[in-house]
Amino acid sequence: MNGALMVSSGFLPATTLLESLLQISSEVALLVKNPALQRRNVSTMMRRITLLSSLFEEIQEEIQKPLPPSSVLCLTELYSVIRRVKILLESFRDGSVLWNLMQTEYISNQFYTLVKEMGRALDILPLSLLNLTADTKEQIELLHKQARRVQLFVDHTEAQRKDELLQLTGINNEKNPRNKGIIDLRTRDIMSSIGLRSPQEYEEEISKLQAEAEKQAGTGGLIVVANINNLIFLISLSKATIFSPDENLKFHEDLKKRKMPMNNRHDQSFSYSIVVAIPDELRCPISLDLMHDPVIVASGHTYDRNSIAQWINSGHHTCPKTGQKLIHMALIPNYALKSLIHQWCQENMIPTMESTSSSEPEKSSSKRRSCETAIDHISATKAAADAVKMTAEFLVGKLAMGSLDIQRQAAYELRLLAKSGMDNRRIIAEAGAIPFLVTLLSSPDSRIQENAVTALLNLSIHDNNKTLIMAAGAIDSIVKVLQLGKTMEAKENAAAAIFSLSIIAEFRTIIGAHPRAIPALVELLGEGTTAGKRDAATALFNLAVFNANRVKVILAGAVPLLIVLLTDDKAGITDDALAVLALLLGCAEGLAEMRMSRDLVPLLMDLLRFGSSKGKENSITLLLGLCKDGGEEVARRLLMNPFSVPSLQRLTADGSLKARRKADALLRILNRCCSQLTIPVG
Repeated sequence: MNGALMVSSGFLPATTLLESLLQISSEVALLVKNPALQRRNVSTMMRRITLLSSLFEEIQEEIQKPLPPSSVLCLTELYSVIRRVKILLESFRDGSVLWNLMQTEYISNQFYTLVKEMGRALDILPLSLLNLTADTKEQIELLHKQARRVQLFVDHTEAQRKDELLQLTGINNEKNPRNKGIIDLRTRDIMSSIGLRSPQEYEEEISKLQAEAEKQAGTGGLIVVANINNLIFLISLSKATIFSPDENLKFHEDLKKRKMPMNNRHDQSFSYSIVVAIPDELRCPISLDLMHDPVIVASGHTYDRNSIAQWINSGHHTCPKTGQKLIHMALIPNYALKSLIHQWCQENMIPTMESTSSSEPEKSSSKRRSCETAIDHISATKAAADAVKMTAEFLVGKLAMGSLDIQRQAAYELRLLAKSGMDNRRIIAEAGAIPFLVTLLSSPDSRIQENAVTALLNLSIHDNNKTLIMAAGAIDSIVKVLQLGKTMEAKENAAAAIFSLSIIAEFRTIIGAHPRAIPALVELLGEGTTAGKRDAATALFNLAVFNANRVKVILAGAVPLLIVLLTDDKAGITDDALAVLALLLGCAEGLAEMRMSRDLVPLLMDLLRFGSSKGKENSITLLLGLCKDGGEEVARRLLMNPFSVPSLQRLTADGSLKARRKADALLRILNRCCSQLTIPVG
């Protein structure tokens, strides 16, 4: 029976499993050397994996007969844990060191959780049945005891540095000139303590923070992105003041000599400064690079448009150079200086750049493509409301009367303007943009269609705009984009727009009644990218809250796809898929289809052991629903899994209140089932 269970659960043969364990352990050992942060957590994790490698090698050398099933279970779970350690360490190594510092408690908790799961895997390792040396057994027993007793460790020094960094970003936001020396000195001390000591290291850190901001835009929320932007400006301004112009110039020259690649959006302007020194008056005070589009702010100082727009969009309303509060957010082109820059570039044989590209994160929780033009989209504040209104009305006029090129650019600018700030979204809607954007959803131009659906998505974040979008008859056009969109990003954002609109209860009925809405979402669930699958799953969840939509979701074929997604690491939407399945369990058709699946119960047991807290709650909800009220056959299948009862017992001890109650109820059902079969439980 155990052998059959192993095959049905998809475990690897013992020899292949051991080879995989040794391979991934050796890869982990090479990942991080002398980390600037998390030194104790990293070193102890490495030591544990080294001890486990000795165990794997010895089992591999002495394996002469099939391993006990519990050993294969343990090794399979250890592989899962070590694989997650590898992912954590790779992210830690490649990411921003400042952001890692800001996340020190979260990262420490990830190490803690992995060690606890390592200990739980070793709970079922039958050392007495394995042909191991006494030393190895003793080491593994000690490792097991330590893992069971491990406590969360957060480095006190790192926590202090994080708090000080938060204080510095707060002081920097105030832009009091009297604090400038304090900020520079304290920032330099913190940066030096985490390994940032040269202009090159500062610049690489800025690039990593920019990448993190883009990554977090879809999932981390506005507050997280604002925090990252504050860090970017703190380190950028500190770099400008801590290092002299000569040091920065030497950094650029060294880069040229070593032919080192630059991984930020100012690559080309850096290469210009290697060839010839840029006059200070032509440099942006924020980025220290040659300005391409100089603009004047309310204080009278000039900055490059990209840099000052990012400064304003991160929530600052002061002049970076003086700290003076800006009475308005308008950016006035400095044509005189731009002409001088153009003349200087010609004299020094440097090509001019009329535009730069940047990467813009969108609301739909996924990576977004590079922007064709850097457009400044200032958040609407009380002081800037009139300017935003004029801009919105001007762009709406372009949507109504412009050529394809003009419409494409106008839709793109509205998309950006609507991306941040509830006031912006309200003003754009009041300017009459929504009906024109709905019309553009049918445009033969792929970029216009993509910009229009994304602008509607961003506008729909404002609750009043949801009603306006539905009143404009947008749902039919949005569903067509979802089904037949010209780009995958357009399809993804159409799904995200349906999710946003379906937050309003009455709209779930209207959307669900559209004959192609739910089937198109299910199609994206199966064929979309990682972001598309997540957008489809969240939209289906909202629609399935309305009882009448559940049968439509099931008939569209969602259940098998959702079950497959439970083990799709690339999709990364296990919790979302579980949540939809838990909703579909509430109708007879969903219950019947899930009971017929031979894969679901083993997967739910795995998720019960290794899932998130939310995942465990949904897993136990599904298992309980499948086993009660006529689910005896599923209960018998569950009993065939030797790890099911221990997992449920553990959940009754350390799960959430809801999970504990449901685990108790499921154990009672299993006990009744066993009494009928005369098999004792526990």
